[in-house]
Amino acid sequence: MQRRKEKLANDIVLEILRSQGLETPLLQRRLLAAWDTTVGATIARYTGEKFIKNQTLMVKITNPALRADMNMIRTELKDKLNHAIGAQVISEIKFY
Repeated sequence: MQRRKEKLANDIVLEILRSQGLETPLLQRRLLAAWDTTVGATIARYTGEKFIKNQTLMVKITNPALRADMNMIRTELKDKLNHAIGAQVISEIKFY
């Protein structure tokens, strides 16, 4: 009698997502959803449009002073966002 390798449901779902090319878009959506909780309510209030293009998170900050402050901590923020979803999705953040 042969013994089958058991797989976790999570692993099976990830295999299906990878084979269909849907893993990266899913991770990107999770990262965008994690923005408000990662930066906090005060900063989220001044956040406009945000999207990911070529592994760069583009975020519109409506307050110029806050935009300058965010530029100083963008590397730390990038690491926090990637850590929040458990994958290396973005390599850079740009504020406009």
